[in-house]
Amino acid sequence: MEAHLQNIFTKDHWKALGHDFWHAIHTTKFWRELAWMTVGMLCGAAAVYYFLMPSHIIVGSISGLSLVLNTVMGGNADTLSLWIMGINAFLLLLAFLLIGNEFGAKTVYTALILGPLVQVWDRVYPYTHFTHRVIYDQDILIQLSQGKTVLDAHGNPYLLSRYGEVLEQVKESVMSSGLGLGDVWFDLVCFVLLLSACQAFLFRINASTGGLDIVAKIINKYLHFDIGTSVAIGGAIICCTAFMINDFRMVVIGLIGTLINGVVVDYFTVSLANKKRVCIISPEWERIRKYIIEHEKRGCSLYEVVGGYTNAKQVEIQSLLTKEEYANLMKYIRDNKIDAFITAGNCSEIFGTWLIHKPRYEDFIDDLLQRRELFEQRRQDYLEKRQQYWDNKKHKK
Repeated sequence: MEAHLQNIFTKDHWKALGHDFWHAIHTTKFWRELAWMTVGMLCGAAAVYYFLMPSHIIVGSISGLSLVLNTVMGGNADTLSLWIMGINAFLLLLAFLLIGNEFGAKTVYTALILGPLVQVWDRVYPYTHFTHRVIYDQDILIQLSQGKTVLDAHGNPYLLSRYGEVLEQVKESVMSSGLGLGDVWFDLVCFVLLLSACQAFLFRINASTGGLDIVAKIINKYLHFDIGTSVAIGGAIICCTAFMINDFRMVVIGLIGTLINGVVVDYFTVSLANKKRVCIISPEWERIRKYIIEHEKRGCSLYEVVGGYTNAKQVEIQSLLTKEEYANLMKYIRDNKIDAFITAGNCSEIFGTWLIHKPRYEDFIDDLLQRRELFEQRRQDYLEKRQQYWDNKKHKK
């Protein structure tokens, strides 16, 4: 760890990081993923703002911890975004010092924009549109304008909207049917589904929401728990902070929500990452092989197999395809009436050189090499001009 900290403060370390970043921002892949990360985090911020904040459900996340601290301090949506941004910034600093460069620019970006995006939803379409109604009472308006707290018949405070309107609470949360008829389970389910889909999508493009992921990795590195247990420990600790603002029932609901969130994230992640492992035995295996390689741009393996019943030797093709590519292959076989015996199964993890978009990857590598050559050429020209300048100066002396 000491060696890592010493390396952080060296000039070469920051020079290498700057060099990598400079090349990254000159690729379309960087800007495309930046746009997708923004959209994904916009959905995550909506889940926090519309389903966590009104119902005060605290799940094991940095957003939940921020909501606890914000409620204890008597804050609003603006201060909640500051809590989220501040805690994430602190955790990113810890990750930088204690873990290293495992969390790159993607995690920094997604973690720091969550708070501002919560504020964006509050500006664009406040959740009070679902939970409050506008009333016209001049006396209450005057008292609220003076900073006083006025309670309604149910003991809930009247709110003053950004446009100077008096708001009376008519629903406990976005998904409830009225005061006293709210069911936090609906809010929990909506939050988990929306946030889990967001997390799974970010994992798909090799990004994360930061926050609890950073806590889990720190626990994993220094206490040697596996990553799943680390997430559970971090989430459980955060859920327990909800005792400061919620009763026992709500804390238990938060713990259950944390568990469900992990299960749903795994489901979405596996569903998005699933590939088809296809095994084909056919007399026309050569046609199928050419189609896979030339049209789908995929590799395949050929095996000589012997039929146990007929004792006939045949060739089996095995290939890993996406769901779309598998559908195209099946259509090709049906349209051309190729006699084939096919089995297919799901494969959730692939290691090695299998690529999602091989042609696009090759174009990216070629573009990167060309830019590097251009950079080296400009650097060489600069060094030659500088040397020529100093030679001329010496010659004049």
